[in-house]
Amino acid sequence: MSRTLVAFHAHPDDEALLTAGTMARAVAEGHRVVLVLATDGGAGLAAEDLRRDGGLGRLRLREAERSAAALGVARLEWLGYADSGSGPEPEPDLPGVTRFCRAPVEEAAERLAAILRTERADVLLSYDANGGYGHRDHRRVHAVGARAAEIAGTPRVLEATVPRDTIVRALRALGRVYRFPAEFDPSSMERAYSARADITHRIDVRRYARAKRAAMRAHASQATGGGAADPGDDGQTGDRTLAAFLRIPRPLYDLVFGREWFRDPSRPPGERVSRDVFEGLP
Repeated sequence: MSRTLVAFHAHPDDEALLTAGTMARAVAEGHRVVLVLATDGGAGLAAEDLRRDGGLGRLRLREAERSAAALGVARLEWLGYADSGSGPEPEPDLPGVTRFCRAPVEEAAERLAAILRTERADVLLSYDANGGYGHRDHRRVHAVGARAAEIAGTPRVLEATVPRDTIVRALRALGRVYRFPAEFDPSSMERAYSARADITHRIDVRRYARAKRAAMRAHASQATGGGAADPGDDGQTGDRTLAAFLRIPRPLYDLVFGREWFRDPSRPPGERVSRDVFEGLP
């Protein structure tokens, strides 16, 4: 039976990092996949020449189109909100455009619910209450996604996550061969995402690692730039974490990114871990 999967993400590139393998697998198995972005990612870190004239958001939405094409996504939608930024305070609103963290939950949920109803979505992919690593837009995705599913009557909501011990172990291994950029603190992952006991779905996406890597590569603006120069880069802006992921050799990349994890908030912890996001649906 063909199903419909809607993946709801905060910014362009979030889909590539968290759910791209699951999306590509669903497409390969004959299901319809829809990608919904809350924001344009215009406040993201990027090289200065990409940020001029407020053009980064438009560029990142075009990158999302290339990512969606690599994954076989049937429909890509932007809810129309602006990226709230990752600084201590949200960025000021733009003329006629609201920062996502300031958008009323009910208003944003109605926009998403309209897509869920039109698509007759069987599964909505969203985030946990902390938004994974705590970004304000990611936390708002959790609230908006949960409410939209209620409004639309979507049968299942799965919160994209990572077991903390797995990501900490992977980052420690990567840190032996790569110096992380200044804006990324690997120890922050020790407080992020989910305990392994809370994981309800573990999806094997090793066969779709090529598509996931292509989705990451599509977000070229997020691979370099955005901060002070790295002392080891001769005055040039240093590589970002996404670039480090793309330099991992394929066999190791397939191992590190060959599984994706979700939490079903309606299921008690300790149940058998599912291997398919559609398993058990009527």
